[in-house]
Amino acid sequence: MIIIGAVFALGLACAVVYALADRGLVRVDGQVQGILSILVIGAATDYALLLAARFREELAARGDRITAAAAAVRRSAGAIVASAATVAPGLLALLASDLTNNQALGPVGAIGIACAVLSTLTFLPAVLALLGRAAYWPAAPKPADTTAEGHTVWRRIAGVIDRAPRRVWASSTLLLLAFAAFFPALSSKGVPLDEIFVNDPPSVAAQQTLGRHFPGGSGQPAVIITDAGKTAEVQAAAEKTEGVAVALTATSSGRPGAGEPLVVDGRVRIDATLQAAADSDAAKETVERLRNRLHAIPGADAIVGGHTAQQYDTQQTAARDRTVIVPVVLGIILLILILLLRALLVPVLLVATVALNFVATLGVSALVFDHLLGFSGTDASVPLYGFVFLVALGVDYNIFLMSRVREETLGHGVRQGVLRGLTTTGGVITSAGVVLAATFAALMVIPLAFLVQIAFIVAFGVLLDTLVVRSLLVPALVIDIGPRSWWPSRLARHTETAAAPADTP
Repeated sequence: MIIIGAVFALGLACAVVYALADRGLVRVDGQVQGILSILVIGAATDYALLLAARFREELAARGDRITAAAAAVRRSAGAIVASAATVAPGLLALLASDLTNNQALGPVGAIGIACAVLSTLTFLPAVLALLGRAAYWPAAPKPADTTAEGHTVWRRIAGVIDRAPRRVWASSTLLLLAFAAFFPALSSKGVPLDEIFVNDPPSVAAQQTLGRHFPGGSGQPAVIITDAGKTAEVQAAAEKTEGVAVALTATSSGRPGAGEPLVVDGRVRIDATLQAAADSDAAKETVERLRNRLHAIPGADAIVGGHTAQQYDTQQTAARDRTVIVPVVLGIILLILILLLRALLVPVLLVATVALNFVATLGVSALVFDHLLGFSGTDASVPLYGFVFLVALGVDYNIFLMSRVREETLGHGVRQGVLRGLTTTGGVITSAGVVLAATFAALMVIPLAFLVQIAFIVAFGVLLDTLVVRSLLVPALVIDIGPRSWWPSRLARHTETAAAPADTP
């Protein structure tokens, strides 16, 4: 049922995106299409697991499948909608990017998340109400599913956290900080041409052979467009620029430098062959020097393009996008958490832990990419994509956990609220995390470095968030801080109640 619902959500998302793309309202390419499929199936499965787990509890407690389905929707819809409300706006924040690929993914991804929510809150409850206990065959719901007694493993984990919360959150934080220490080693200056593909296609071998016998930039020169009256001056300045091997004007004969320059609308083209490989850092530095030198020539109105210039501009734009979009996404998530949990301190803690998880993931990624996968760097857009996916999707599990913790805290106090919330949601949230990680990991079968890097970052980050941040760090922090963690809501003044024997190991 869950898989069928996810497929329905993907089909609906594809239909909506197709209709919009056909009218020119959104832009879709192979990269966006691939990410959309993974995103929708992963998110729809996550939401469905949460709803199905709540239906199981309600069915065991109430017995009537119709009433149980209605109660499950009523009690889980808030967390599901809040989760989607963090992911969708986080994706829409990509519209602030100056890169067209990033802008294209934003609205398409948000549409996919909306379709995942719609499928989860309509199709799945109807099927569950129709099937009742048969939906869980052969493990039918039982009364123990409504209490902490039915979750032995997570009762033990909750007991460890309860006995030494400060030790648990301190050790978890140290682990994440140790991973994060390698973050500066991650290079996001772009992927060299010979690393774009995981395997070695003939085009890569040909480019390597060309580089051994000719200047590194042969075949991909820097393209200079300038005023025809300044051709000689611009050509001379380009050849004097450090890192440029030769600069030749385009001619009507088709052979650079052989004959009169080809003038189109008063402009000429000059091809500057770089000494360094077109995808190297040295070549990008040459382009920067070339631009500075040519822009200083009065009346030349010279512009520098080509592959290296494009890579350089992409790198600079991606750095600007991270500066703008990262704070926007964090602000959106913080606001939604404040509205959902009706507190201030807990949302700040959740955002801080998710951000730490992201930096720790990039630290591990730096080691894996360099020492295991053989990548010298990542595409300039990879850190931003990883941030949006990992932070927006990773906060889902904290929303699922803390919305249940808040519900339990109202009747049992902060300490027992955390323990009961962790115990009852631990299994389903961990399952959802594993499913989402496996879904994104499927992208690693595509022999493109960009998708392999995104797949690893999201898959590993989701597992780290699920198994360490949500399972250990967050519950231990809230227990250690106590009722003050819910400041300024009334839960901050909540009086702890005595623990029931069944609540702890």
